[in-house]
Amino acid sequence: MIEFFLNGRRQCVEAAPGTSVLELLRETLGHCGTKEGCASGDCGACTVAIAEAESAQPAPWRTANACITPAHQLQGCHLVTVEGLAQGEALHPAQAAMVECHASQCGFCTPGIVMSLFALHESRRQVPATPLASQTLEAALGGNLCRCTGYRPIRDAAHAMSTQPDSPPAWAEDASLESTWRALGRASCATHYHTPQHLTELKQLRREHPQAPLVAGATDLWLGATQRLEQWPVVIDLRQVAELRRIEAEETGWWIGAAVTYREWEPLLQAHYPAFAHLLERLGSAQIRHRATVGGNIANASPIGDTPPVLLALEARLRLAGPEGERELPLSAFFLDYRKTALRAGECIVAIWLPRPEPDAQLRVWKLSKRREDDISTLLGAFHWRQTGERLHDVRVAFGGMAATPLRVPTVEAALEGKPATSETFADAKHALRAALTPLDDVRGSAEYRLTAAANLLERWALTLDPSRDDTQEVALDAYAH
Repeated sequence: MIEFFLNGRRQCVEAAPGTSVLELLRETLGHCGTKEGCASGDCGACTVAIAEAESAQPAPWRTANACITPAHQLQGCHLVTVEGLAQGEALHPAQAAMVECHASQCGFCTPGIVMSLFALHESRRQVPATPLASQTLEAALGGNLCRCTGYRPIRDAAHAMSTQPDSPPAWAEDASLESTWRALGRASCATHYHTPQHLTELKQLRREHPQAPLVAGATDLWLGATQRLEQWPVVIDLRQVAELRRIEAEETGWWIGAAVTYREWEPLLQAHYPAFAHLLERLGSAQIRHRATVGGNIANASPIGDTPPVLLALEARLRLAGPEGERELPLSAFFLDYRKTALRAGECIVAIWLPRPEPDAQLRVWKLSKRREDDISTLLGAFHWRQTGERLHDVRVAFGGMAATPLRVPTVEAALEGKPATSETFADAKHALRAALTPLDDVRGSAEYRLTAAANLLERWALTLDPSRDDTQEVALDAYAH
């Protein structure tokens, strides 16, 4: 049984383990305003807004792709769909602006776009007079595709929201509503999905249900249900496990809980690793970043996962827990082969160690993909180093999309270590790269393309180190740097 609030009204419903929020809305609750487009979290047609009990007060509205959000994760939340925005004939500013700017064409994607604009509008209530920055708008709408190519009027509508009469939904005027849905609690009372609160409970559940999938953000796992029609008798949800939800600061770094979302992790990266934080802006969409977790990106062991190459370049470590207790493992020893890891039976990732940057250390991260927003990497390069005078030290070079696993390239590092940052040095590094790697060859890019592109990233890195470049060149490089 799942208890939550939908557009201000309490719901109590049953749902099978593989049920998505989209299925629950359309097939069980009869709310058909939310549309299914891709069923893989790419198009944004199914976007909804969710406020969670763990959030600050008042709880912010976070967009999510309903097609790949597990229904059981609504427990103790407030879900808002496009049907819940208008108050009688009075439209929400997001809806009114879409009408005024003629921003809806075929209309299929419109509900998802409206929900992204709703969340954007609500997040700006504290700063209504501040101009809407292009970067903020792009982040808010980056996960919504319009097949009719109506992006200009949609952008116009985003800017026009602030000029519309403020007509909040009827449920928003109920001052006691938030405390009511928060009181429901997040613990599950079902027998087919489990939400352990602590690591000891998780270990016990894994012993009882060794075949049950572990669910956190579900942004990749749930494709098994939507694309491959997989069914799971039991699932174990990690989003409430306290030990997996923490960010623990120590003198030399941080332990990032495996169930910490990208959105929750982002402020720390912005403060200490801005190049890494910039990468997150291209990792999926806002809908994905609100739910996806760094632990899931690692455990998934995809050769084109975005965070593992960067973490390899930063020499991250993992804390693992299983039946035999806890252990630590360098991330470089975790990936064994395609989708194969060093996890033992019953083990899970508890946290990821991120070292504090040294004062003179630098990081560059470059992602190549077919489109800038909400796309999977064809190739990702991460470059970490220190520089004393002209010479490079502590060089670490890692790539994703070049082999069956994300990897560091020791021969390239050796070609650069202790050497001056000259064109000759980087020519040697590119030669070492071509000799060391035989890249993947698939629909996203041929082996030769990937090898050439990886060498070009080394050249781009060299250009950023050239003291003779002017500010215009630096800005041009930075425009593509992440």
